[in-house]
Amino acid sequence: MSLYGSMAIGVAGPQANSASLSAVSSNIANVNTVGYKEATASFSTFLNATAGVGANSSAGVAVTVGQDITTQGLPTTTSSNTDMSISGNGFFVVTANPTGTGTREFTRAGSFTPDVNGNLVNAAGLYLLGYKLDSAGNVPTDASALSLVNTSSISGAAQATGNLTIQANLQSQSTVDGSYVAGDMTAGNVSPDFTRTVNVYDSQGGSQPITFSFIKTAANKWAYEASYAGNATNLTAAGTISQGTVSFNSDGTLGNVNGAAPASGVVALTIPWKLSTSGLNPQTISLNLGTVGGSDGLTQADAPSVLNGTHIDGTPYGSVTGVSVAKDGTVTAQFSNGLSQDVYKVPVATFTNPNGLGQVSGNAYVITKNSGAANINLANSGTAGTIQSKSLEGSTVDLATEFTNLITTQRAYSACARIITTADQMLQQLEQLPTQ
Repeated sequence: MSLYGSMAIGVAGPQANSASLSAVSSNIANVNTVGYKEATASFSTFLNATAGVGANSSAGVAVTVGQDITTQGLPTTTSSNTDMSISGNGFFVVTANPTGTGTREFTRAGSFTPDVNGNLVNAAGLYLLGYKLDSAGNVPTDASALSLVNTSSISGAAQATGNLTIQANLQSQSTVDGSYVAGDMTAGNVSPDFTRTVNVYDSQGGSQPITFSFIKTAANKWAYEASYAGNATNLTAAGTISQGTVSFNSDGTLGNVNGAAPASGVVALTIPWKLSTSGLNPQTISLNLGTVGGSDGLTQADAPSVLNGTHIDGTPYGSVTGVSVAKDGTVTAQFSNGLSQDVYKVPVATFTNPNGLGQVSGNAYVITKNSGAANINLANSGTAGTIQSKSLEGSTVDLATEFTNLITTQRAYSACARIITTADQMLQQLEQLPTQ
């Protein structure tokens, strides 16, 4: 090899080590960047193309800078429910466009917080994409139908009462009213032996009063009526909304309700809401008056009639108080009334060759021909990892290793520079040789 060839190798050396220094610098600068993957400088030799196999030839140097994307950083616990890390394979699907459209990018930097519109965005300004669930909690059938994950898309929720249990005692020594006709208590024609009003919830979270009245009509037999105690115009028809009979066994335990066969203590109570005035559709409540042969509901004993308790499900209107994220990526909204609702699923994208992804700004990646297409799956399914809430993935940079690389890179650069100066000195000596 000529002296000029040696100088060319000397030039290639500083160039390669400059690229290596750039990788080391990026690593040190991003030692605290969430989800950052260590940049690596891979050196390789290249030989004189005219040299045969086994020939004595000099080698230059080339360098390729890449990232070890598959290595996972250590998770760090945080206090934010919308901070997320992925345990296992995969990436969050994100976009730089606040409308949710545009090029999809992929990142493991899960430091997401709601923006002014409630959309989850990370520290690099990348918006999280996910599946918006329907009212039944189902994922869209179109796997590509991703949209912005918005924590304020649900303003509030209420739950209508569907089940009502009454625990009460009816005094066995009450006087029998043999002239009672169904509807007399609600119409005011007779005075009930016992009456109480309880409040149930409609589908809009409103509290609605229902009055239950009881009158003894025979030995061990009572009549009951349920009526609406609110504004009568809310119903399609005023008056009794439910009526029937209750029988008791000789020991005072519940015998049957409405003469059902087989005997039962559960009846359906339908409130006929008038849509044009109340804004509500008819509401059916399962009214549980106790277990047949038991004393867990209505009883008849020689003691004053009393309401011992009620169990009413349903809730009033509640506003969103926060969100939580499950391992399978389910984003659940929590409401002030104790209700919760699944609103999104955060998917995980996996690749055949994740190290073939192209790096872009914001600690994110894009698809290349070397990475293969993105396989977008639900978290914790297939090869996709699980999502950890209140957690962030740390950088994979080891600072001690990078400082060592910094020193060796600097020394290699200096040594390569000496090749150039030495070859130059030799050329100068060659020029000074006498011509004769």
